[in-house]
Amino acid sequence: MVCFLKKHPYESVITEVRQQLGKGILLGLEFLIAADIIHTVAVDLTFESITVLAVVVLIRTFLSFTLEAELHGRWPWQQPREAR
Repeated sequence: MVCFLKKHPYESVITEVRQQLGKGILLGLEFLIAADIIHTVAVDLTFESITVLAVVVLIRTFLSFTLEAELHGRWPWQQPREAR
């Protein structure tokens, strides 16, 4: 690790770690959304559980969008800065 830090500036190491951690969190959120949908449909299909699922999916989707914006500096539906 010490050799890695000597070859690269501190800021680029921190940026790379943040990018990788953010990508891992995004993937985890997607798996959690899929797991909640499968659980609700397969195990507990009531109006109340569907309502709770909808709220949870909305919250996790909002978190995914904001994390995506934080990682890339733009919203997911915007063009990359290189393409502008």
